[in-house]
Amino acid sequence: MVLFLFALICCGCVQRAIVAPESVTRQTLFAVSGAISEADTLSAVVQIDVTTAGGHYPVKAALIIKKPHYMRLEILPIIGPPDFFLTTNPEAMKIVLPARREYYQGKPTSQNLAKFLPLPFDIEDVVAIFANSYPPLGGEVAYHGYPEDNFLRIAMKSRSGNSQIVWVGSDSRLIKLVRHDQSGQEFYTAKFDDYQEGSPLAGKITVMMADGATSISIKYADYKIEKSPDLSVFDLPAPVGFKKIKLD
Repeated sequence: MVLFLFALICCGCVQRAIVAPESVTRQTLFAVSGAISEADTLSAVVQIDVTTAGGHYPVKAALIIKKPHYMRLEILPIIGPPDFFLTTNPEAMKIVLPARREYYQGKPTSQNLAKFLPLPFDIEDVVAIFANSYPPLGGEVAYHGYPEDNFLRIAMKSRSGNSQIVWVGSDSRLIKLVRHDQSGQEFYTAKFDDYQEGSPLAGKITVMMADGATSISIKYADYKIEKSPDLSVFDLPAPVGFKKIKLD
């Protein structure tokens, strides 16, 4: 009886340890990251819901992103012109607050972004997630895929120690992402929901920080994906007469 139970346990362990072929894992990741490529510019009207320990803040916004580093965000009031502008590119992050007549400029770092949005991680991560993909880990990365229910669970780990796990459906649509820091602690989780037939983009994307109190979700009300080499939209000149404030 002991040998029989041991055999059952071993069989169960082997079943859970089934590894997907490397070719399947890489093809799946290529399909996910290529749904919106670096040649594409995604522009959309979105509903943003921010939840922090201090409360819940729903806003409507115009969002334009281009992987890997470009983003433009404009918060739209009920009436009148936008009252918050943010742009990022590889060289700079710029913010305009019209009501306060202030213009901020600094490096596109996670520290500077966290001063305005509850997203304390790199711009490249934000752009990737909002573009319905997984963020890069940087450097040499090891990939391991495991079938799990109706999904392919792919674990990724870089030499730096950063790691993440993604769950991808049979239709190559990203379902969930869990990011860990260098110590192996969970950093944040992203969920991708409400896919429409024929759409490469989730209708709702939610990022939840590991503290359990902070989250931000975006719902795509209307969007378009187009090829455009014009990057001028991701720059934000200082308005005349505004106070200039350095972030760094």
